[in-house]
Amino acid sequence: MKLAYTYDDHHNAGSVWENRDLKDWLTDVFEAPAIKIEPRCTSAIREHVELEFLNEGWGLNVKLDPDFGLKVFSLKDDLAFQLQTGNMSRAPYDLLKLQYLFQAGKIEGAAIALPTQEAGRIIGDNIAHAERVCRELKLFDRVVTVPILIVAFE
Repeated sequence: MKLAYTYDDHHNAGSVWENRDLKDWLTDVFEAPAIKIEPRCTSAIREHVELEFLNEGWGLNVKLDPDFGLKVFSLKDDLAFQLQTGNMSRAPYDLLKLQYLFQAGKIEGAAIALPTQEAGRIIGDNIAHAERVCRELKLFDRVVTVPILIVAFE
């Protein structure tokens, strides 16, 4: 697995992560040559990313609200992170959860990591991919106002 690109422009998300000296760390998480992009590799990706976040003191599987079972992949201070390697239908739901945290005043920025379209095709059918999420964030720019850094890996 390696970093393909980032999309930093959604409400200046890149600068939110750079100002906290976390953008390089975050993108380095996806430089993991031992992980091969292949069918059924999502468990290996998830385990690797979880370990990297735990080692930096991030909380994992953090509930959005104590009265609901909804969770984000990771949260630390005023940033949230979501990893999406599943079905495309889950990506808009991730954006909704991040927007909720932003509007509730719990975060100032977020990131979501997804495979590129080509990597998604290798992983499985109808896998969420960064190109589509970037396009849809541009469409919904006034709806999804939380600064979201897109991290695309392949």
